[in-house]
Amino acid sequence: MRDIKRRIRAIGNIRQTTKAMELVASTKMRKARVLLGKTRPYSHTIEDVINDIITHVREDRYRRAEEEFKHDLMDIREVKKTCYIIISADRGLAGSYNVNVTRKVQSHMNKNKRDEISIIAVGQKTKDYFGRRNYDIKGEFTQISESPTYTDAKNIGKLCMELYSQGLVDEVYLIYTEFLTTISYIPVATRLLPLEPKKIEERKKSMEGKDKPEVTKFILYEPSAEEILNYLIPKYIESMIFGALAEAAACEQSSRRVAMKNATDNAGELIDDLQLEYHRARQASITQEIAEIVSGTDALS
Repeated sequence: MRDIKRRIRAIGNIRQTTKAMELVASTKMRKARVLLGKTRPYSHTIEDVINDIITHVREDRYRRAEEEFKHDLMDIREVKKTCYIIISADRGLAGSYNVNVTRKVQSHMNKNKRDEISIIAVGQKTKDYFGRRNYDIKGEFTQISESPTYTDAKNIGKLCMELYSQGLVDEVYLIYTEFLTTISYIPVATRLLPLEPKKIEERKKSMEGKDKPEVTKFILYEPSAEEILNYLIPKYIESMIFGALAEAAACEQSSRRVAMKNATDNAGELIDDLQLEYHRARQASITQEIAEIVSGTDALS
């Protein structure tokens, strides 16, 4: 009975801790969702702007039979080395959040050999996992997963753009967790570099099997489309990374809140089971004492 009471007290202390962690994670999740709500529209808008400009510049150059516009970050090369920007958490106790990110990366890396892969680790868990396995880690960004800033995204973007411009890597993938609902989030992989407009292929597919010519928009860019792209492309890379950081922060806190809630509920169920076991042991002890008293009385009489 003393052992059972000791276990009940210990589990009660753990339940108090997990409950407190659940409340903290809930508060942080609300803040992360506010940041995500502000970041998503900007990321989507700048992506559409970049696609529109590149698409129309290429089509305009094609109509005028001029040389196609080129940019260092749009240079498509033979892929010999791939860089992965992997966003995970700095701490554990977040359910399967970090494991799912690692599985996504490993499944995407299956086509590449170890010496063909470089890593930019965002989060202590990514750094520890791939560092122990002797991957080529080009950069480490830790203690930013719970409250990312645009400065963090600029530093990560600057590193990946330098690696690509210098020819040290031939493509860059961004691996992060996309927030769907408070209990639903999926790891995704998106190619960040080389930069290719998505709307060209979408437009070609939409026009397949149609006899009518497509109506093309004519847009005037000042001072020029090239100068606008030279300014916007780095901003686009930074905004994509910052958007991924905001998505990952919301997913991490949501996953931690769910994990701590499950731990609290499990601790409560375990305490209930131990309480039942304690009452049974106590009843058995009382019954035994009564039986001993009755037996003693019968012996005396």
